[in-house]
Amino acid sequence: MLTVFQARKRFGHVEVLRGVDLVVNRADVVCIMGPSGSGKTTLLRCMNNLEQLDGGGVWLEGEPIGFYADRGRFYELSEREAARQRTEIGMVFQHFNLFPNMCALDNVLVGPRLVHHDRSADLTRRGRELLARVGLADKATSYPAQLSGGQQQRVAIARALAMNPKVMLFDEPTSALDPELVGDVLETMRALADDGMTMVIVTHEAKFAGEVSDRIVFMADGVIVESGTPAQIFGDPQQERTKAFVRRVQNPS
Repeated sequence: MLTVFQARKRFGHVEVLRGVDLVVNRADVVCIMGPSGSGKTTLLRCMNNLEQLDGGGVWLEGEPIGFYADRGRFYELSEREAARQRTEIGMVFQHFNLFPNMCALDNVLVGPRLVHHDRSADLTRRGRELLARVGLADKATSYPAQLSGGQQQRVAIARALAMNPKVMLFDEPTSALDPELVGDVLETMRALADDGMTMVIVTHEAKFAGEVSDRIVFMADGVIVESGTPAQIFGDPQQERTKAFVRRVQNPS
């Protein structure tokens, strides 16, 4: 479904990604973990071309992201074509970025309305179904200021789903939430995983990653240090960096 090959990204003199290779199969849930500054968020943003790679590439179902091929050479997509590609890769951020002057339902529907110019009754019905899917059927007319942080994040998830993405990317979706609000968001993500959604999740939630992921990828210093099943990473890590990280997340005190 999603292939990252030799991804490289530099900000000034700092090389944030140093040749990352990653394959995400259809219906996989891949959790990316690692210390702050390891390149996790940058990798996620390069997957849907919010950040442009300096080297390497990303492919979604065999189609290069951000570029097109012509007679063996690659050319940058127009902004319109790049935006079309991004609709196939849903993104949920740490901060919800909801429009404060729109109710929950309108926030969910803003993408299809702007991109596909769809204002049909069917779209409105689908928006309500998506809110119900994330447990917010009764909040369609509520504005962001009337919702808790966890509810706002679930609206953001429904908004990403409204574009019918092939892959969902989550960038530490619970890090901005109070601890008591985390559970509902993680439960929504578990339900998506159960439904077969292909997901790549940057998270510090070790328990959640262990329960929901097919594979855990441990990153440090811009490279993938180790990857494997949750049992392998948490139960029998092979690399010293991974072992030290696992000890910290399992014994945070």
